[in-house]
Amino acid sequence: MSTIPQWRRPMRARDSREAHRVATPLELLFDLCFVVAIAQLGQRLHHAVAEQHVLHGVAGFVMVFFAIWWAWMNFTWFASAYDTDDVPYRLTALLQIAGVLVLAAGVPAAFEGRLGVVTLGYAIMRIGLATQWLRAARSDPEGRGTALRMAAGVTACMFGWGLLLLAHGHLHTALFPVMVAAELSVPVWAERHRRTPWHPHHIAERYGLLFIIVLGEIVLSTTLAVQGGFNTARLWWVAGSGLLIVFAFWWLYFEQPVHHRLNTNRRGFVWGYGHFFVFGSVAALGAGLAVALESSSHYMAVSIPVALLLVSLQLLHLPRERGWLVYLAAFLVVCAGFAPAALPIVAGILVALVAARIMARAR
Repeated sequence: MSTIPQWRRPMRARDSREAHRVATPLELLFDLCFVVAIAQLGQRLHHAVAEQHVLHGVAGFVMVFFAIWWAWMNFTWFASAYDTDDVPYRLTALLQIAGVLVLAAGVPAAFEGRLGVVTLGYAIMRIGLATQWLRAARSDPEGRGTALRMAAGVTACMFGWGLLLLAHGHLHTALFPVMVAAELSVPVWAERHRRTPWHPHHIAERYGLLFIIVLGEIVLSTTLAVQGGFNTARLWWVAGSGLLIVFAFWWLYFEQPVHHRLNTNRRGFVWGYGHFFVFGSVAALGAGLAVALESSSHYMAVSIPVALLLVSLQLLHLPRERGWLVYLAAFLVVCAGFAPAALPIVAGILVALVAARIMARAR
């Protein structure tokens, strides 16, 4: 498909076997704006853990991160199936980007229980997405039923989140999982008869790009450690450990291509939904390293996200062969969180894991 936008193209379904399908500049801009929201969220989690408000911080982190991740998910999978790259598509995508920035601005208030701005940003993104699905329904007769169900489900959930603002305290906490379940069920319900023509290689690339971007939160914490290392010798250990952790997880994630395994809706949904734990663990790890910069008594803020990330990668992304090595490494990482020099030990375990997998593949 030409990258030169026309005023208006028919929003036909893309070919799921299209050769050389890669991320577009618009998608990269979309990801860049998501970094702002994730960075804001990581900072709030960092402060909550540092101030001993761990449960409150983790609960707020999970709720807001779901909104960020789910909005990114919906945009990514729609673009994989229906990206026409014309003027209306670009303008609607830019509207969704504006919603991302509004959501990012509301993250600090969300941690204090004021969810109005976050919900507004989320609603802006959902309006853009529903508009895209309605346009797809009009232009693609074969996929009209799926597109209309997606638009209806997205709109209903958007109103549901608005009504959730009226709930407070324990009622809000109890209803939040209900809305999450409703959101997750919309694509499954909408595509039960006909799947959207998402492109496996394109989806795998988009997830890989976001993984690299979220790794940037760890790189930022490592950079701050290097800056502080000129004054405090301990921070050099934090910096070196953080860098090795980034290298190890990059190596593990891109150890083998996965697009060939995304050949059915069921596998695609499990893989795509499961990445909530992958991306969330990386974002939490960046916040944990920031906490470790300030105190040597919060190493569990690093070891727990690392262990969760290892298990998530093994269940979703890595080949089943040599999986026991990953689970063993996750167990050792949790144990290392109780040690005085936890960060170098965690980094050493990850480096040893990567080396063991390389040697096993070579044999």
